[in-house]
Amino acid sequence: MKTDKQLKHEVEEELEFSPLINSALIGVEVTDGIVTLSGHPSSYAEKLAAEKAAQRVAGVKAVVVEMHVRLPHDDVHTDEDIANAVRSLLRWTVGVPHDAIKVQVENGWVTLRGELANAHLSYLAGRTIGQMRSVTGVTNLIDVAGPKAAENVAEKIGKAMQRHAEREAKHIQIKVRDGTVTLTGTVGSYAERSAARGAAWSAPGVHAVIDNLVVG
Repeated sequence: MKTDKQLKHEVEEELEFSPLINSALIGVEVTDGIVTLSGHPSSYAEKLAAEKAAQRVAGVKAVVVEMHVRLPHDDVHTDEDIANAVRSLLRWTVGVPHDAIKVQVENGWVTLRGELANAHLSYLAGRTIGQMRSVTGVTNLIDVAGPKAAENVAEKIGKAMQRHAEREAKHIQIKVRDGTVTLTGTVGSYAERSAARGAAWSAPGVHAVIDNLVVG
């Protein structure tokens, strides 16, 4: 079992390793296996990358995010400019019907509303906007309008997890009700947890995913 000192060192190394992150802008503290990230990344995309980097380190139990985006001067734009850029990017994103999404921007923070046919498209829209310059955060409130998942979708999700890694499927319980998938159990890493969530979100008819997984 790794000590907090070891975890801190490995998280800092992982941050330094990523070309998307300026590790000098981010502080790392570890207590009982829980990592707290602080500081001022220069973009929302960098903030997300730092969070994912910490989650990748084996032995990390949880990640607390206390980072606040501080945009470089050249990346500061008006909310109107950001909203127009968001709409333009959605228009060029394959599979996302841009006219179905309403965009609100306040102090660089983008809120997406509307209705799409499946959860994967909702996730794609949010992820795409999260990589933009000038964006300080993203709230994805897009609803899923397609038919709700049948109960046998749990079996399909389980098979998808097995294709990723057999261990995941053996340690995760899947329940489906009214289009909502609930995942419970213990996984060995954040990567396994992310794979499980991804498999659930990708299943047809899934409107919501409740992640009760524990990283052991």
